[in-house]
Amino acid sequence: MDWQQATALTIVTLTAGAFVWRGLRPRKATFQSQTGCGCTPASDAKGSIVISGRKGERATVHVKMP
Repeated sequence: MDWQQATALTIVTLTAGAFVWRGLRPRKATFQSQTGCGCTPASDAKGSIVISGRKGERATVHVKMP
């Protein structure tokens, strides 16, 4: 085996390894893929959610939507 065959075999091996790694790595979980509702994720919403409370008291949740 000469150096050209070894180089070509190395390139093919690295490319195949990249494809296998891409297929086996864990994918990012998104809101649409988990629920399937097609809603916009919370980060794209224009409103805000404020949670407030003091120690020993019940927490209050305020949702502000434009």
